[in-house]
Amino acid sequence: MRIPVRTMTLAALFAVLTAVGAFIRIPFPLVPMTLQTFFVFLSGALLGSRAGALSQALYVGIGLIGIPVFTGGGGPQYILHPTFGYLLGFIAGAWVIGFITERMAQPRFWSFVGACAAGVAVIYTIGTMGLYLNLNYVAGKAVSLKTVVEIGLLPFLAADGVKSLATAALASRVGERVRGAREA
Repeated sequence: MRIPVRTMTLAALFAVLTAVGAFIRIPFPLVPMTLQTFFVFLSGALLGSRAGALSQALYVGIGLIGIPVFTGGGGPQYILHPTFGYLLGFIAGAWVIGFITERMAQPRFWSFVGACAAGVAVIYTIGTMGLYLNLNYVAGKAVSLKTVVEIGLLPFLAADGVKSLATAALASRVGERVRGAREA
């Protein structure tokens, strides 16, 4: 598989933007609210499925080798962190958003909102399951799935809705130019 230099550059740029988004945060217990998901949404919407997922895989890989790009630092031990499932969800979420946007006949605002909603569903499914497993089996705390949803999903839905709208507004305006540059 040969990846064009422009695609690699854009994927690296979105990996860096996601890292920056990790440090723009509002603290919550266990799972902080950050701008990471905004850049995950944009990576899928603007780069497509493969390059969007590549950007997030690069971000996760950079953090796992020890560069402190995650909200709680970095390193291979981060796999045992309660929020690691959300990071894995970023890869899958960017891929899903990209997959949906690649198949849009006419990329429009509401189509991007729908793609982001699907991406949010994927991120939160993987993330909350990871949080549940971590709290129950790594941290050794008996926590119900309902409690995990209350701490790891519900407080963030409104903010991710706003980020989805912002992504849709931006992607519907510049998406064609970025895709054209990516394919050139």
